[in-house]
Amino acid sequence: MRHRTILFFSALTLLTHAGSAQAPATQLANERVRISWAKTSRGYEIRQVGVRQGGRWQPLGTPSGENTLLYAAEKPSDKPSETFRSLTGEEFPGPKYHYQAVQWAESTNPVSLNTAGQAIHFFPTEARKTGPNSLTFRQETETATISTEWTLDPKFPTDVVVKQTLTAKQKGFFSLATPSLATVAESQMSWATVPGYFQGNKLQPNFALAYAYGHGIPNRPVVYRERCATTLSPMVSTRNGLTLSVIPEPGLARDPWAVDKITQIDWHIGLSHMNRKAQLSPTLYYPVLGEPKSALQPGETLSYTFRYSLTDGDWFKALNHAVYDVYRFKESVAIRESKQSLTSRIQQMHHYLTDPKTSLWNVEEYNGRKIGAQSYLGGVVGSDRDAMKNSDYGAMWMLATATGDSLLTRNVLPYAENFKLAQQQTTDGFFKGAAAGQYYLAKKKKFVEEWGEVVEPIALTYYIMLDLGNMLLFDPNNGELKNRLRLGADRLLSWQKPNGSWAVAYDRATEAEVFRDVQDVRPTFYGLMVAYRLLKDPKYLAGARKGADWILKNAIETGSYLGVCGDARYAPDFATGQTAQAFLDLYDFTRDERYKQAAITAAKVYTTSIYTHPIASHQPKLVNGTQRQDWEISQTGLSFEHGGIFGSATRHGPIQLASHAGLFIRMYGLTKEPIFADMARAGAVGRHAFVDAKTSVASYYWQAMNRGAGPYPHHAWWQIGWLTDYLMAEAELRSDGKVSFPRGFVTPKVGPHQTYGFAPGTVNGQKARLIIDENLVKLDNPAVEHILAKAVQGNKTFVILMNSHAKPAEVKLTLAGKPAVSKQLPAYGLDIVTIDQ
Repeated sequence: MRHRTILFFSALTLLTHAGSAQAPATQLANERVRISWAKTSRGYEIRQVGVRQGGRWQPLGTPSGENTLLYAAEKPSDKPSETFRSLTGEEFPGPKYHYQAVQWAESTNPVSLNTAGQAIHFFPTEARKTGPNSLTFRQETETATISTEWTLDPKFPTDVVVKQTLTAKQKGFFSLATPSLATVAESQMSWATVPGYFQGNKLQPNFALAYAYGHGIPNRPVVYRERCATTLSPMVSTRNGLTLSVIPEPGLARDPWAVDKITQIDWHIGLSHMNRKAQLSPTLYYPVLGEPKSALQPGETLSYTFRYSLTDGDWFKALNHAVYDVYRFKESVAIRESKQSLTSRIQQMHHYLTDPKTSLWNVEEYNGRKIGAQSYLGGVVGSDRDAMKNSDYGAMWMLATATGDSLLTRNVLPYAENFKLAQQQTTDGFFKGAAAGQYYLAKKKKFVEEWGEVVEPIALTYYIMLDLGNMLLFDPNNGELKNRLRLGADRLLSWQKPNGSWAVAYDRATEAEVFRDVQDVRPTFYGLMVAYRLLKDPKYLAGARKGADWILKNAIETGSYLGVCGDARYAPDFATGQTAQAFLDLYDFTRDERYKQAAITAAKVYTTSIYTHPIASHQPKLVNGTQRQDWEISQTGLSFEHGGIFGSATRHGPIQLASHAGLFIRMYGLTKEPIFADMARAGAVGRHAFVDAKTSVASYYWQAMNRGAGPYPHHAWWQIGWLTDYLMAEAELRSDGKVSFPRGFVTPKVGPHQTYGFAPGTVNGQKARLIIDENLVKLDNPAVEHILAKAVQGNKTFVILMNSHAKPAEVKLTLAGKPAVSKQLPAYGLDIVTIDQ
């Protein structure tokens, strides 16, 4: 490597000082990066790209400098131009996935597949120095004149800012691709990502597997839309520790709510990990061919600005640069203000959930048991608006315990427990111990899955192991629940394959494995961790570790993740964040450093499921007849339900269910990476524009704004669950562990948030139990959250105060029967008030 570095540096020197024997060289250079062009018979080609790494210069990929202009005389077709087959030979995605049909069709049209139009490749023939750190290149083609100005960024020395201007010579549709600064051979690539769509360390020859799931890097130069691109920065990392990324100037991409209506599906820029020739080279396309801005008359011009970033480090370092330095994410966090505290939301949702009318609570007779659940009016195969479901059992038991409310302890919990017992199959056979289905159809008196007659091992983990486990934490002597937990654990072990993995699903009728075109790269092993923690049988921990080790090799190392929503054909989703928490919990059991590192890696990947654009502002906008400021409805800080090519985010945008917030605070405590804390706080704070004023229940999808729970009343339990997890994680972090309560298990399906309140914790060294009492303490500032804990011994009650804003806050506490107390809290500060009752 030392010999190669010397040769590289010598070549740079030679090009810089070359005499008249060869064409004069052109160079941009500073203390961090060097880019050298040479005039050849084809035009100005880049001959060297160097990045300073420590005290040495390292080459970044294979230098190129080739430009690409796309031109079409007529608007390209928006119809699919090709069909694709899964790994097992079926046409993808299949006829029953009608939710995905539109997205898949638009993702396989000629523009998306990057086959539309005429590709005009060139090296510019003219070059001139236009400033001390600027070069401008120019090229005449038959269809247009293209001028490209390159400037070293004085603020960020790793970046080169580029402005391209096109002047049309003919009528038609035009799209400029960012020049290929350098290309990276597959053998030299260590990682590639278009955040929100895929990440990985190798190319995947099966297009459906790569394009729909991100299980490997697509081997075609597909063009992605900004709507699911969470951070606008395609990037490729190399084996010598460098990362090349391209970042559009803020404001170039679409704004999902530009002025007074949703503009989520507008398409202003295209992003790709490859150039048009299918070489690995991060690329932007502007305008998108066929989209409105691409239509030009002769003499009309268009221009756009972007930057190359040449990072001495991995993709995560490059991502942080795009997020913080270019898209100013810190400002998006600091601008947020609360009009209602999260604590108040929990208190108000308590009332919503104890009212049978608002919560749509039902009790039905099933096989001699009275089972209770909430109506579910979303899509379920076979439903006649009679589907019922429970969601977060840990939150249900936590709220009932913390409030002591008999409306929950008598009217909800017993019937919810019966629902869970009825949901597990106990008859002999291949599915004994598994979940009969997520949903109960009251008219048909049967349990069903979300999207077909299948049985999923991960559904056993979710709807049997996790729910039974969280109930047992509150009721550890419940023998029936223990027996059912063991029944589920043994079935999970019996289904585990010799290599440690599980099937994605089995056909209920034939017992045959289905969805063999994808692997179950999800934390199915977590169910065995639940069994080990509660039943203490070492065989369950052994099974969990075997499953985790397989996930380490096949998901963590490769960047391949799978979702849990059957109606979305398992598009990658919030299960990725759950994987991080699963490994963190497994690390707590084993102290195996590999699992801690796996948790950190998965959490870093999950940061690419969080939106970081557009930059939030105070710009006024009209939202469904209500005046709002842009930051109130901003997508920055929110995660998607499922992203990628055919996730819900393509139409509905991200979701308000920020289950990852608590995990990210824990990750910040572990790694000190600011992005974790900032993303958690951006997702949790100041989201009142999405909260129904009457019920304090947030809408699920971003595009619904503040319509409340809608057809998903059970989401209120999930909201109580993740809000509590976030607040408890913040309290532990900010108090340096002086406020600490034991965590239960993650919730099924929606992410990594965990339950509390089943056992005492500590506050300032004293044992205490969590309580919820909305009459005990009143605060006059919604920027300040509070958690209540009552000492196990004595009459002390602790009021844990936390400022949720990035600026100091003053709050006045009115305590029942006590004089008012004022407190000053610094930004993200914490204080503990002790009262004697």
